[in-house]
Amino acid sequence: MSHAASSPVGGRLMTPAYKVLLALAAIGAGFLVWRFLFGLGSMTALSDSYPWGIWIAFDVVTGTAIACGGYAVALLVYAFNRWHYHPLVRSAILTSALGYTIAGLSVVIDLGRYWTLYGLAGIWNWNLNSILLEVAICITAYVFVSWIELSPAFLERGRTARSPRLRSFSERWLPRMQRALPFIIALGLLLPTMHQSSLGSLMLLAGPKVHALWSTPFLPLFFLITCVAMGLGGVVLESTISSRAFGRPNEHSLLVRIGRVVAGLFALFMVMRLADLAFRGRLDMLLAFDRFTFWFTLEMLLAAAGIVVLLQPSLTRGRLFRAAMLVLLAGALYRFSVFLIAYQPAPGAVYFPSLGEIMVTVGLVAAEIAVYILIVRRFPILAALPPHPETKVGREEAHLAHAAH
Repeated sequence: MSHAASSPVGGRLMTPAYKVLLALAAIGAGFLVWRFLFGLGSMTALSDSYPWGIWIAFDVVTGTAIACGGYAVALLVYAFNRWHYHPLVRSAILTSALGYTIAGLSVVIDLGRYWTLYGLAGIWNWNLNSILLEVAICITAYVFVSWIELSPAFLERGRTARSPRLRSFSERWLPRMQRALPFIIALGLLLPTMHQSSLGSLMLLAGPKVHALWSTPFLPLFFLITCVAMGLGGVVLESTISSRAFGRPNEHSLLVRIGRVVAGLFALFMVMRLADLAFRGRLDMLLAFDRFTFWFTLEMLLAAAGIVVLLQPSLTRGRLFRAAMLVLLAGALYRFSVFLIAYQPAPGAVYFPSLGEIMVTVGLVAAEIAVYILIVRRFPILAALPPHPETKVGREEAHLAHAAH
């Protein structure tokens, strides 16, 4: 259960781009102060008809799917024994830990009476028939599990700390955490499987309030398939961007293989979705040429374009990146549609996020990226691969090696 060799990126933290991220996070925090002081009605476009908006549809429903990279890569490595993907595990788990932490925070932000959260401690009062309860428990548990799963990286860094106490603590607990990892990973595979499918089950309760092009008994299965596919697509994006931003070698061959898996999953999703519509006699609804058929068609076109690119025999880094973006947009639009676009809670009800809702979401995403950069610069997260001649770091090291020879 030991991880592939990893190393901190190092380098200067307070770059101009990092300061922009901090500024956006600070603006979002300002709107959050406003929200918690004066309530949801003071800064959101939420209503009795639309009790949730982009904080749930984007930050939770879509965000957790993109953050399922740790879950999806763990499935490949530990469940399907594809150990050649092991160098991607730790960075994928970090993405999951951050994404799910933001999702959990978004749920708290969206609660009207957030101060009643202490009631969750009263287990004897739980409604065990509630899908929302399962989603809440699984997301909360997975936040803790993913950070525990990542703890060996922090303990490895602690072994080189200046503080003797911290070094001693890390030396003592690192072997224990490594022995416990199989059980932690098993729990980490179970929890997202439960709550991602339950997100689809949640919208089954809405019944006819969800447009017929999206309303189906297969919603739990569709949400599970898209979460794995989007998680792997997120891994491709994260690895490509981090290798470019930090001047590190790119695991291109591994990412191409993952791209093929993503293409297969999205192709399966599209075929099953169209077959479901045909079986229930709803394909003719695509001829209505209204806003719903527009969004449905856009989802399919984005997914199809991404699949076509991902299945090409030769994939450059740029094409792989663009294809991953296409399938992520397709999956995000599907989930966004189920929870907002195709959701019609009452006749004539309209929702569009307010400036405050948008800025809180932007601030949360900026904070997530800022924390990611901080952690990978200070802790051994990214795989320590041999330097690649196409990167700046690789050229410098190759030049030094040649000079020494």
